[in-house]
Amino acid sequence: MEQMITILVIDDERSFTEEMQEFLENAGFTAYTANTARQGLNLLKTNPIDLLILDIRLPGANGLDILKEVKALYPKLEVIIVSAHGDMDSVIQSMRSGALDYLRKPFRHVDFQIAIERTQKFLNLNRQLKVMEERNSLISKSLEDKIERNFIGESKKIQEVLDLAMTAAKFPETNVLITGESGTGKENIARIIHYSSDRKDNIFMGVNSSAITESLLESEFFGHKKGSFTGAIADKKGFFEVCDQGTLFLDEIADMPMALQAKILRALEEKKITRVGDTDQISVNFRIIAATNHDIDQLIRDCKFRLDLMHRLNTLHIHIPPLRERVEDIEPLLRYFMAEFSVKLNKRSPEIGKQVIDFLKKYDFPGNVRELKNMSERAIILAKDDKLQESDFPINEKNVSGTESLFGTLNLQENEIRIIRHALRENEYNQKATSDVLGITRDALIRRMKKYKIRIKKED
Repeated sequence: MEQMITILVIDDERSFTEEMQEFLENAGFTAYTANTARQGLNLLKTNPIDLLILDIRLPGANGLDILKEVKALYPKLEVIIVSAHGDMDSVIQSMRSGALDYLRKPFRHVDFQIAIERTQKFLNLNRQLKVMEERNSLISKSLEDKIERNFIGESKKIQEVLDLAMTAAKFPETNVLITGESGTGKENIARIIHYSSDRKDNIFMGVNSSAITESLLESEFFGHKKGSFTGAIADKKGFFEVCDQGTLFLDEIADMPMALQAKILRALEEKKITRVGDTDQISVNFRIIAATNHDIDQLIRDCKFRLDLMHRLNTLHIHIPPLRERVEDIEPLLRYFMAEFSVKLNKRSPEIGKQVIDFLKKYDFPGNVRELKNMSERAIILAKDDKLQESDFPINEKNVSGTESLFGTLNLQENEIRIIRHALRENEYNQKATSDVLGITRDALIRRMKKYKIRIKKED
């Protein structure tokens, strides 16, 4: 969608400016008019104008002089010159002074509309170019096009993640395990690895391991023969066959049932699979990139994930830090999302003050980059003027960094007690939810509560 532009018409004929304002507003533009150069310049000072329609002859002023003054003060402002007395010298001078187009009176509305649309396309292309220039992307434009995603950041931590991903891409047979909280961009990294590797011309398939019903898991991964079970009306390739010579991205790998884990391990080791209901083995060559937001080591200790499968998947481990641990990336991400949504939502990209950046840097972002993107879209919708305010980002106060109040001392035991009590209160004393937040098992939480004599009651 093209972003609508704001237009100012400066012409000494009042009937002409009234007619143009009516026409422009009916077409959906925001339009201002002025009948003198002074009125027009005052409007430019107080309103964000994208396009100026300027008569070359104004009372007491020369339109070409006004054009030069305007372009000096507002170099990004585009200008269309109009005149009933045009000649080639005027056209050439106006173009040399920075005018984008020239129309001679009288002109038809359709000619005027075409000139406006031409200017609008030019402005929108410039906006998109600005987004590209300011996106702080750490990957090339060609790679960004392939993965259909952006990868924004400037922190040392996120650059280290990208370096590891590019290293993994050089070894297309090596399996990779990506860990990180929800919303940190694990699939982004998986796509970067695939499309930077020798497998880039073959399929990349993303599979959410927790979204497939257990009864269909084996068929989905290994395929099946016609008639092998009720509903198997034709032969079907599984994920492993489909990804032959490509990459299979297994998201939420920790949620995969133990029975299937053993079969996945065998397929990884032998690079051969057998369809359900068949006896013939099929050779396949695929790469696995797995991802999880769980503590795999803890799941292994709890006998919920196979140690041998983890070793097979974990040839190369990439951990993506949460956004709260790389606050330097908040500003470039915010600016990118604002520029992106201003185009999509047909709104002017707002000014982002330092106080807004500082405010967001204090927020914990439990949803990470995904949450910041959603917040950015909401903020640009809620923004009432051309400058973002803290109030445009309604956030949960309990997730605002409170390090000073939570950690009064550096005593490890005291802080552990304080953190457990704080987590219990924030999760309404639900032990399972609290243990998940703390990154430990429920049994481990109970042991610590007994050790520190922490009781489940509201006084804590």
